[in-house]
Amino acid sequence: MNTAGLLVLAFLVVREDAEQGAERLDAELHRVTAVASRLVDYRQSLVTTDLVVDPVDRECPQFVILPGGAPGEFRGHLSQRACVVADVGVLSALATRAVAEGKTVAGTKDGLRVRAEPLRTNDGSVVGAIVAVSDLGPERSRHLGVLWTVVAGCAVLVLALGVAGHVLSGRAIRPAAAALEQQEVLLAETAHDLRTPVAALRALAETALRHPDQHADLLPRTVRLAARMGGIIDGLLVRARLAAGVEQLAIQPVWLDQLVAGVVEETPPHGARVTVTTAPTKVDVDPNLVQRAVGNLLSNALSHGRRPDGEAIVHITVADGRVTVADHGLGIDAAAAEEAFDRFTGSGGSSGLGLSIVRWVALAHGGTLRVFNAEEGGAIFELSLPVSEP
Repeated sequence: MNTAGLLVLAFLVVREDAEQGAERLDAELHRVTAVASRLVDYRQSLVTTDLVVDPVDRECPQFVILPGGAPGEFRGHLSQRACVVADVGVLSALATRAVAEGKTVAGTKDGLRVRAEPLRTNDGSVVGAIVAVSDLGPERSRHLGVLWTVVAGCAVLVLALGVAGHVLSGRAIRPAAAALEQQEVLLAETAHDLRTPVAALRALAETALRHPDQHADLLPRTVRLAARMGGIIDGLLVRARLAAGVEQLAIQPVWLDQLVAGVVEETPPHGARVTVTTAPTKVDVDPNLVQRAVGNLLSNALSHGRRPDGEAIVHITVADGRVTVADHGLGIDAAAAEEAFDRFTGSGGSSGLGLSIVRWVALAHGGTLRVFNAEEGGAIFELSLPVSEP
């Protein structure tokens, strides 16, 4: 629409410039004919005594005075300076027409702009015509320059409009694309975090169906697992709102050693040997998010912390605001360590969201997440969080 409006405006500008150019030529021709008619006199013949000494007789545009078929033929007068080559027959025809119609005749002939104005005596009778002639070449050249300037300007503006439209549309679409990406990440993280507790909940339910005598033991575990799933869902919603910038972290003093011990107690070891060494340490964090981060580190160690010919061993250390999770697996490639923190780069059927969530939690609290290999083998993940002031 902007381009269409610009083209219409350019057309109007070019047309207006052409009309103004023609009006300027006509005004100059009218000046010549008006001065000439005032300086000549007709007394049985044409008297040009005053005209020949006036500058108008020696300047451009040139003019000619002809009888044009009026009664009382006289010898015509041609201005002293020949500015253009004009056909006398054409000029005579215009003079005849002006005399016959008794009014000014103007037009374009053979690349010339001409104006024929009746020459009248004091009593108002027409005795001839004054025909002024001007060359259209300079005016056409000037108008052509204006035309090309307008075309070039339109091209530049259309290009600028295209670039501006592209940038503005991109800026308009970017928030929607970011929102869609956040929605996809939220769904993926929900599926990632709920996969294990849902499977455990189903196993508990199937066990309760097969062994009614174990309801007293299974129901409390089912309730705790359902509560954990609710906490996971709440944490994911908070994560999404925090990423969107509509909610702040629920920072509070937390005993990190107790939090980690609780996560280890609630996480099934799946045949692995998990040891915990803690020292009392208080941190300023959002407990729900940190609980999820520690759970993800532990789950990652349980999944990848075993060698093909040995048992899985995971050791967790908590001290000075740091949670260190070490396993006895094959370790992690140093070149791929950074990629392990990106979404959807996991292996073995994992979505790869666990470590990315841990890194996000660390960054959100002003902490860090590092990974390196132990000398005796296995990977070590270290989550550092801000320690509370004493």
